[in-house]
Amino acid sequence: MASPEAAPGQTGTTNKPAAGEVLTRFAPSPTGFLHIGGARTALFNWLYARHHGGKALLRIEDTDKKRSTREAINAIMDGLEWLGLDYDEPPVFQSDRAERHAEVANQLLEAGHAYKCFATPEELKAMRAEQRAAKQPMRYDGRWRDRDPSQAPEGAPFTVRLKTPQDGETTIEDEVQGTVSVANAELDDYIILRADGTPTYMLAVVVDDHDMGVTHVIRGDDHLNNAFRQLPIYRAMDAIEGGWPDPVYAHVPLIHGSDGAKLSKRHGALGAETYRDEFGILPEALFNYLLRLGWAHGDREEITRKEAIELFDLDGVGKSPSRFDLKKLENLNGHYIREAEDNRLAALVAQRMEGPVDEDLLVQAMPVLKVRAKNLDEIAQGAAFLFAKRPLTLTEKAAGLLDADGRARLSAVSGALAQENDWTLAALEATTKALAEELGLGLGKLAQPMRAALTGTTTSPGIFDVLVLLGRDESLARIDAQAA
Repeated sequence: MASPEAAPGQTGTTNKPAAGEVLTRFAPSPTGFLHIGGARTALFNWLYARHHGGKALLRIEDTDKKRSTREAINAIMDGLEWLGLDYDEPPVFQSDRAERHAEVANQLLEAGHAYKCFATPEELKAMRAEQRAAKQPMRYDGRWRDRDPSQAPEGAPFTVRLKTPQDGETTIEDEVQGTVSVANAELDDYIILRADGTPTYMLAVVVDDHDMGVTHVIRGDDHLNNAFRQLPIYRAMDAIEGGWPDPVYAHVPLIHGSDGAKLSKRHGALGAETYRDEFGILPEALFNYLLRLGWAHGDREEITRKEAIELFDLDGVGKSPSRFDLKKLENLNGHYIREAEDNRLAALVAQRMEGPVDEDLLVQAMPVLKVRAKNLDEIAQGAAFLFAKRPLTLTEKAAGLLDADGRARLSAVSGALAQENDWTLAALEATTKALAEELGLGLGKLAQPMRAALTGTTTSPGIFDVLVLLGRDESLARIDAQAA
């Protein structure tokens, strides 16, 4: 992915797609990190383009200079790259295109599809107060729609408003929502150019989508109302110069929390980097989970990236909000941890551990460490015993196993294992089982104090795996340190 520093803004020339070519776009506002809902929107756009052999484009909608930050832009780029979502052209920065947006606003103005509004802030405030008192919908009343600008005081500031249709209705054949219609009387003449000459979001989005050649607008259904407000711009510009077809819309239901309430931080509405850095989630797990969050293909739960590209289409997107469940994500992550290469896992886990670690030893231990782990932190915690220094710090439960009887059994274990020259799983298991039979004990009565002495805890990989991983000298030294 191109770095944000190197990405130029696009000019006003139209990037027309080839006949039948699909172009999607992900257009985040860099006022925060790549949150989970935005990541799913990015994924759906990327998959739809890849499935249809088209292009996936990226636009950074950074026109809100007070809230947009370089840190957020970099975080979004980092999150997309981590998820493996690449783009076919350098990212477009909306703030670079203000002149182009104003150019289209002036075209609309000159052709009579927009008009100058000289209403003052005080007048608009009074208008809204009257509407509120009359319990009417609060919308601009069109007071300058048919007036001659010459009626305004000379030099008075003005905004430019779009002249939206007032009669009939606008219908959208949405790929997810189906047929949706809105009476045009419900739409007001909204501002497309502010008094200071800067474009509004509603205008900028349409101009950018057109100029980028976007054919399919896939986004959250909280933008469905915006579609009805944006279509008049497409249709007015098509009437002026042609070549402004309506995009195909697909408004995807939002994500809710596991309790059905609006997704919030307590539900998991966090940045993608949080799942990576704090929760130890693998990118392929989050990719798979987001894919299944609102899209289905039969009963399939585990779907690879390649399969996702082959299978994804909009007809699999449901109309109901999906529910985010962190436990389900962690369970899926456990599957991908078990599938992951040991070298890769060892490198990731090493970064999460304190102090120097032997990555070769981590690689050797990974087959037994990853079996039950649901995240990278659990692997790191499970691996801590490998690099612990003597004397080991024991947990309370582990110390409780090393009473007089436990230490006596450790002494017997030490004597038996010290005679063992074949330090392998099979030999160590045979020797320990023979000792247990000799002492008239179950194997657990020896394994429990051994685990406490070797790891300082009561949970670990299999005890014979622990002995092999620690090696003969370190294992005997740890046992002897806790024996009677």
